Amino acid sequence: MAMLNIGFGSMINKDRVMAALSPDSAPVKRMISKAKQDKMLIDATYGRKTKTVIITDTNQIIICAFSAERIFGSAGDSLIKFMETEDE
Repeated sequence: MAMLNIGFGSMINKDRVMAALSPDSAPVKRMISKAKQDKMLIDATYGRKTKTVIITDTNQIIICAFSAERIFGSAGDSLIKFMETEDE
């Protein structure tokens, strides 16, 4: 089981991540608000500004203060390479 550091000692299972989004758009803000109402929001920002919104396969939404590039690092590069080889 591969774990991702999402900041401040918090870790998530890499295999559960479905998407990583920017928190700036209105639809994502509504998604965060609804997740908070439904008690499906995990706040891992520790009071800092949200930089990444992570959606899991269990429909939980995780907000964190680290950028997606910092969280996923080279994992994002290998995922893109994997997707490119699948298309060929």
